Amino acid sequence: MTLKKHIPNVITALNIACGTLAVIAVFRWNLQTAACFIFAGALFDFCDGAVARLLKVSGAFGKELDSLCDVVTFGVAPGVMVYKMMLDNTMALNDFGGQSWIPLLAVLIPVFSALRLAKFNLDERQTTGFLGLPTPANALFFAGMPFIDNPFLLSLLELPWLLPVLTVIFSLLLVTEIPLFSLKFKNLKRKGNKIRYIFLICAIMMMVLHRNNALPVVILFYILLSGLTIIFKKRKHESTKI
Repeated sequence: MTLKKHIPNVITALNIACGTLAVIAVFRWNLQTAACFIFAGALFDFCDGAVARLLKVSGAFGKELDSLCDVVTFGVAPGVMVYKMMLDNTMALNDFGGQSWIPLLAVLIPVFSALRLAKFNLDERQTTGFLGLPTPANALFFAGMPFIDNPFLLSLLELPWLLPVLTVIFSLLLVTEIPLFSLKFKNLKRKGNKIRYIFLICAIMMMVLHRNNALPVVILFYILLSGLTIIFKKRKHESTKI
């Protein structure tokens, strides 16, 4: 029984191991390797909760450990990655009048990720959905950037103001109370999971069609679809009142 109880915690520990390796990879290897470690961390993050529910060993310790690991993998690691991307963009520094502090905006990512995770642990409203952008989605958005090879998207990334602005916007999205749906399935029935199936089908199509360029677009689509779902529910609720 004791061994079974710790299986999800071992998977969670693999999450923080991947996050640490991602930080090392940013400066020792390359950004794509770092991104792959973040992807692996996201996979372990998804699996630990699923395994805990399957084995019926969920507990407060696992929840706290999960958040601590997420700060590293989905906060510190993408923050260091974005710092390196902005640092490498010498054009950005020149266009900002040589302001070398601009890459330090990347510190916002781990700071706001920690705030987001602390808030999530205490917020009882976020049991079936999210209020604010989940840290894995935020990390995957930035982790997808090193793989982009589309000329148009590459030209956008070279804009000196884009990464700093995206860093600020996505950091704020982590803590704003914008409702977003969760991808956790309680069952495989269509009822209650329609929005999840729509997202997964569209995301797979984007990955097949756009490959290396798909991930940041998929995360933007996730945010947009969540917003459209809220608008649709409000209109439906108003129409039933009438």
